[in-house]
Amino acid sequence: MISVFDHPWLGGLFAEPDLSALLGPEATLRHMLEMEAAYARVLGAVGSVEPALAARASDQILAAEPAMSALRSGMAQDGVVVAALVRELKQAVDAEAQAALHKGLTSQDVMDTATILSLKSANDLLAEKLGGLRADLDGLLDRYGDRPLMGRTRMQAALPITVKDRVLAWALPLDSHLDRLAELRPRLECLQFGGAAGDRAASGGKAGEISDRLAAELDLAPTAKSWQAMRDGIGEYASWLSLVSGTLGKMGQDAAIMALQGIDEIRLAGGGGSSAMPHKQNPVSAELLVTLARFNAVQVSAMHQALVHEQERSGAAWSLEWMVLPQMVMATGRGLSLAQGLCAAIADLGARG
Repeated sequence: MISVFDHPWLGGLFAEPDLSALLGPEATLRHMLEMEAAYARVLGAVGSVEPALAARASDQILAAEPAMSALRSGMAQDGVVVAALVRELKQAVDAEAQAALHKGLTSQDVMDTATILSLKSANDLLAEKLGGLRADLDGLLDRYGDRPLMGRTRMQAALPITVKDRVLAWALPLDSHLDRLAELRPRLECLQFGGAAGDRAASGGKAGEISDRLAAELDLAPTAKSWQAMRDGIGEYASWLSLVSGTLGKMGQDAAIMALQGIDEIRLAGGGGSSAMPHKQNPVSAELLVTLARFNAVQVSAMHQALVHEQERSGAAWSLEWMVLPQMVMATGRGLSLAQGLCAAIADLGARG
């Protein structure tokens, strides 16, 4: 079965189209071409090839239309897509300009950098969604914050509180998540440039200049060394995704309990129906927030397993990231949209009395 995020009908619940477009194959391919084109331009800028040839190669790379079928079969054969991509580009770049094509790069440089460029765009959207949800929760506080609630500890009635007390436990962590994202982005959104063995040997004495120029071309942070076997930035990011989802899951769990008959502390408009019991309104969005939180909590362990990259490059750990990380980003983005929808669906909030 394909992913729930793009499944024909499960996607009705899980799909997040804007985010999917940023992480999809067309976007990734565009970023790989941008990396190859920027590298060609930098080779011209540092004098490794004639600047005119470099500019021509860059233009031809960006205009190329590699066949997805060729990339798919190349991936099956080589275990990475870039070898097939370069074969496709050699058909698009004239023989003379090929002096500026992929010379000194390796597959991981292209694939990791393309991934980071996708994540950079995704992070802009996630930050926007976090800010939007924070504003929506502030709106709930303005409308309902002074209303009474029964505080509950360990699922039992404790002492009276207000709506504000509970909703702040949903809202305040979002501020911390935005702060964490701002702090980790410079450690995550970095150029990958190492060459065959990660030591940039093919670039000789120009390696540092090439790295700095290439990072500037792509609006990424430069690094003193390739991070192809140092995946802590990716692991930290996965942890952040799970933290965000966990906060949203707490919000969803609270809302689902507050909607229980007999508690009736929240009224949601437009809840999910039942095929057998048409009188029901199921708190679908609240439930799914819990599901997505649990999903990401499980997946983060896989991303921490993927920190174990043997020697200078791993195939096993690296491909595990391809399977897991995009799903985590999608789960987080979908959770943020659901949480905003949940806020909009709240028709009443607070104890009845």
